[in-house]
Amino acid sequence: MITKNIKKYIVAACCVGCGCVATLTSCSDMLETESSRQNIEPTIGDKTDSVFYAFGILQAMQELADQYVLLGEMRGDLVKTTFYTDNNLRQLADFSATTKNKYDSAYVYYRVINNCNYYIAHCNTELYNGSTNVIIDKYVAAKAIRAWAYLQLGRNYDKVPFFTEPLTMISQIDRGYPEMDLAQIVAELAPDLEQYTGYGTPTLGYPGNTQISVGSPNWESTAKQFLPRLCFIPVDVVLSDMYLEVGNYDQAARHLVTYFTRVAGEPTSNYLAPMASKSISNGRFSGADDDLPDRSAISATIPTTPAWSGLFSRNNINDIVTYIPMASSAQNGKTTNLPLFFGFDYYATPEEKQRSGAPYVDEIQLLPSDALNLLSDSTDYYYYAAHTSQTDMFDSVRVAKAGDMRLRSIIHQEADGDTVIQWIDKYKYANVILYRNSTLWLRLAECLNRLGMPDAAFAILKDGICEQMLSKYADGTYQMGYLTDGSRKNLQTVYPLLTNEFLKSLPAAGSYGIHTHGAGKAVSDYPGTSNVTGGSTYHPGKSLYQYDRIIGMKMAEIAKTYSVTVGTTKQDTINAVEDIICDELALEAAFEGNRWYDLKRMATHKNSDALYGANFGGVWLARKLAYKNPVVDLTDKTNWYLPFK
Repeated sequence: MITKNIKKYIVAACCVGCGCVATLTSCSDMLETESSRQNIEPTIGDKTDSVFYAFGILQAMQELADQYVLLGEMRGDLVKTTFYTDNNLRQLADFSATTKNKYDSAYVYYRVINNCNYYIAHCNTELYNGSTNVIIDKYVAAKAIRAWAYLQLGRNYDKVPFFTEPLTMISQIDRGYPEMDLAQIVAELAPDLEQYTGYGTPTLGYPGNTQISVGSPNWESTAKQFLPRLCFIPVDVVLSDMYLEVGNYDQAARHLVTYFTRVAGEPTSNYLAPMASKSISNGRFSGADDDLPDRSAISATIPTTPAWSGLFSRNNINDIVTYIPMASSAQNGKTTNLPLFFGFDYYATPEEKQRSGAPYVDEIQLLPSDALNLLSDSTDYYYYAAHTSQTDMFDSVRVAKAGDMRLRSIIHQEADGDTVIQWIDKYKYANVILYRNSTLWLRLAECLNRLGMPDAAFAILKDGICEQMLSKYADGTYQMGYLTDGSRKNLQTVYPLLTNEFLKSLPAAGSYGIHTHGAGKAVSDYPGTSNVTGGSTYHPGKSLYQYDRIIGMKMAEIAKTYSVTVGTTKQDTINAVEDIICDELALEAAFEGNRWYDLKRMATHKNSDALYGANFGGVWLARKLAYKNPVVDLTDKTNWYLPFK
């Protein structure tokens, strides 16, 4: 039954439906269209109308952008509050949020859903330009966005009202719409989306990588731009997310493989060169072997392009799958508070810019947590010792306690006496990223691990998908020895990434695993001119970032932290690799809105596995968040949901 509070918010969504045209025709400069239609009738009968309403859906996405990030990060383990933190954020952080919390709003998601419902119900999908259907890509995109919005509702609330018809009249509310949990939502929406697997995202009439200029903020003269095709979510990405949430690892993995092989194009994110410190250029230390500076003496620089921290610059579209580009000013549309929460005044006026240190502010509300700093600082950095020739360096990969470079590269840091002040630059350009290729590769690793292929999952962290997985020595044994024959076969057949077609599409510069984005030469070496040549140029086993070593260290950590007996079974390995992936997601995707959902999902899967007890996932989750002094018992799954207002 729909409660009074739930009905109130469906009424709000219904009102958006009733005023759908009024809402969508007030497009700002940020999402301007050519359509002059203002019909009250539900007509989406030509290409211009279709673009017009599609932009309306994107405007509704802008309304939820800040909430999406804050609900995902404030309840995770990667941020901490400060003296200046808004009380709404504090309440999310310690799990005391009530229905009065500013960021606990199902309405913003229902607004997106009802706009999508309206579009889907009234879109003419039989419009052709010659043999080309000019509507179907936007029709599919609307279904994918609707599914994504319902996915967020299912993640945040226990059960939510579910409807797929557009609500345009108040009387429709009393039709008895069912309340569904996440598993029911997936069961309801996934079968329909399956027919569109392999679809790309619409360009809305802007060919290729054409970026639209939307004005510039006062503090910087370079115009902010956005790419229309990146404002939508590929249907296979949504399907993979839905299946992963409910533990259907096989279907989640298959759809990610479809995305990478048929939709994504060149997967440059998994082939970014490792970042290096100022003393370690391209993986080689410039000083004496015993003179490597410690973590405190190293400041991160990015000597190669493309590189990780550059992914978050103003108009860089490398690695981004889907994002919500927020307006460059209030006059241009919906703005965001995220930069300001992390200490950066994106919307500073020319006068405000004149103050010392601007546009950074003193009232920082969100900082990296001690747990994230510890994880980053304690991560091993792999490098080549100084040598005189290119050939002998492959026998000299060393490890230093220099830390991971990713967090350091997105921190603007200044000393104020004995105090070090830090500002996070990930939102410096007001783009809210929903998906990156890097995080999708890590989701694939999560799936493969749970499918019984922890070695394949580790390969995504260490080496990336590359032809060297198929390279052999003269005696016929495989050079990448940690990958089992079973996993190698599965990657050729069931989850076909090791195919000639896909491997030849990879960048010629070579592949790098996700861990190398910040940890240097964790990757094995194949210094040939092309990563598809393989063979005798491959140098395996030189880096100390090795399968058995890293998993053994994680097993010991789990046993000590949770006081459990960690054995040597495959399930013990799978649990350890999942924790390694969890750490990698923290280093790779901190502050992007994913963290609570990653922790909650993995805790659920650990409970289902029951390797160390029926509620080990709850204990694992509660331990990670204990530093926040939550007001509820997080070992109890019923406390993982927000109150639905």
